[in-house]
Amino acid sequence: MAPRKNFRNQAKKEVKPAAVVNKNGVKAEATVAASGGGFSGTKIFTWFMVLALLGVWSSVAVVWFDLVDYDNVIGKLSAYDADGDGDFDVEDAKVLLGLKERPVSVLLREAKEESAVKEPDAVPPPDDDDVDGSQNTDVESEIQAAVPLPPISDDFIPDDSRDEATHPYEDENNAIDTKGELVEKAQPQQTVEESKQYNNQAGSLETKETEVESVPEPEADVEPEVESVPEPEADVEPEVESVPEPEADVEPEVESVPEPEADVEPEVESVPELKENAEDQPKDKLQEKAKKKKPKLLNKFEKTIKMEIDAAEKLRKKGKMEEAVRAFETLVLQYPQSPRCRYGKALAEDGLAEKMLSNDMLQKAIGTYKEASELPNATPDLIKATLKKRAERQQFLGRMRGALATLEKLVQIFPEDVALKNDLGVAHLLIGDNKGAKRIYEEVLATAPSDGFAKVHYGFILKSENKIAESIPFLRDGLESGDPGTDDGRFYFHLGDALQRMGDDSAYKWYERGHLRGHFASVWQRSLYNVDGLKAQPWWTPKDTGYMDLVKTLERNWRIIRDEAQSVMDKTTGLFVPEEENLREKGEWGQFTLWQQGKKAGESCRSVPKTCGLLERYPEATGCKRGQIKFSVMQPGTHVWPHTGPTNCRLRMHLGLVIPKTGCKIRCTNDTRAWEEGKVLIFDDSFEHEVWQDADSYRLIFIVDVWHPELTQYQRQTLSPI
Repeated sequence: MAPRKNFRNQAKKEVKPAAVVNKNGVKAEATVAASGGGFSGTKIFTWFMVLALLGVWSSVAVVWFDLVDYDNVIGKLSAYDADGDGDFDVEDAKVLLGLKERPVSVLLREAKEESAVKEPDAVPPPDDDDVDGSQNTDVESEIQAAVPLPPISDDFIPDDSRDEATHPYEDENNAIDTKGELVEKAQPQQTVEESKQYNNQAGSLETKETEVESVPEPEADVEPEVESVPEPEADVEPEVESVPEPEADVEPEVESVPEPEADVEPEVESVPELKENAEDQPKDKLQEKAKKKKPKLLNKFEKTIKMEIDAAEKLRKKGKMEEAVRAFETLVLQYPQSPRCRYGKALAEDGLAEKMLSNDMLQKAIGTYKEASELPNATPDLIKATLKKRAERQQFLGRMRGALATLEKLVQIFPEDVALKNDLGVAHLLIGDNKGAKRIYEEVLATAPSDGFAKVHYGFILKSENKIAESIPFLRDGLESGDPGTDDGRFYFHLGDALQRMGDDSAYKWYERGHLRGHFASVWQRSLYNVDGLKAQPWWTPKDTGYMDLVKTLERNWRIIRDEAQSVMDKTTGLFVPEEENLREKGEWGQFTLWQQGKKAGESCRSVPKTCGLLERYPEATGCKRGQIKFSVMQPGTHVWPHTGPTNCRLRMHLGLVIPKTGCKIRCTNDTRAWEEGKVLIFDDSFEHEVWQDADSYRLIFIVDVWHPELTQYQRQTLSPI
């Protein structure tokens, strides 16, 4: 019997669809199973190919039908070609990121491009337009600098922070900052007769410790009519001044008068209001005074290359001195007869000298200033600006006679300029030529009798000639004028000193005024070369100073010191010389110096070897560059005027050697004391002190100056000598 067929199984098999093979030879069922029901790899590949073909055909269409202006697109990218090689690459990126400097050729090319981008209706400036103004257009980044900027207007004025009416030496008596570090100018290098010499110390960029007030920031395009160096708003600094600071190496003594209460400053009536000084006047008044014709520094030809000059000037004003020097050097090579390009080069070298603290670079700038002033077609304003900068920098380097010659040339060219004559008078004072200065100021006062600057300086000269009464009205009227350059501690000092010598108590009114103006630490303490923050008291004890060992050595060996001093007191030896600082009202007063400004007087020490041997191991005394070590002998009938020393950086020790029993006194502020043989008195001679010798025989003491104990070792090493 034939087996029965299983129809159920057969039906199932019949229902099973047949496998479908696609055109790639792959079963569709398998593909679906493998992909879990999603898109298959084949489909993805297919779409990729379709898109690729579309991209190719689109590119072909764009090129074939010229749908995009590729030349225009590539041209725009050239704005980022910072290195000038015609493309944008890694080197361009380095320049834009500040990792590499841009070539000078590119900067100048851009300046030319700027000058070419002008408004269609722009009209060239008239010949007499001034060229030193500015919109002060600045670039915020190097990328912006790479793109042509709108042309700079004819009002472009490079930055100049100085007051037009200040004078080169004016700020110099503040050549030490509050920390006692050296600033722009060095202090006077030697003790001089303060009332006879208007001294200025050469500055040194190489030894300077701080910014500074270093070389003042080079002046911008403009040159103020009456400029001045040190910061009485000046550029330089300057600072080139130095007035006689009353150096008090003397021991004062007091007259027999009832002694005032201890340590109280003298009662001073309120000082009459002076006319406002420039810094106190309202802005509108200052602007009114400053409304003077702007200097014109460009000649006709230079106006056509103004954009190139401004591009280089912009680098200098941004502090990129090396690039500025290179840019101006390129301009000088391209336009060798351009005074303004040469002047810009000098300013850039000046700024680089400050940055490098290099006197050699500053000397190079001084030479370039001269070259600029001597080129043909230089405008009068540029000649004035250039020669004033040259004189200022010569004074800074201590080339006083060179500065004098430069200023004399200026006065010859501009004989009606009173400010230049005033500067010339100062230049005469700085070389000790008081007669020449006096002649200059007499000429000024003959044509400008109310000129306050000339008055205070003329009064100073009269006082140096010991014409005390005649000097007072000039000093007083000059200070009351409030003219720029008159608000100076030295003039308050000398006016007060003159009034004291005439027995006029109004002296303390002027000292009070000087104190309120910030020139003196107090009415009593009137030194001009100070380090702020040092302990200030007129009398000190050995314990206060911390120099106990030195004091004990002096007091234990006072007889040895006395015997050696007496051995050289014979007038025939000539070792004791008269005091020459014009501090005596009457009498005889001699001194024999062993150390001066931290330097040993070898010949003198050979005469008193034991005394010098005792001091050798005390650097606080022998290394005190702002003091002296000396014997002092005073004869009967001597009176020393009230006076102050030049600096608060030292204390003064007096060891009594031969002291008469009565008649010898010293006053410091309002506290009067007497010496004792073998004992040390210590006081701060930056406070007012006075001396009387009314005994029947001579008085002999040993003076030892020491550093103020609160000065750091660094300050002791870096403070300049006095």
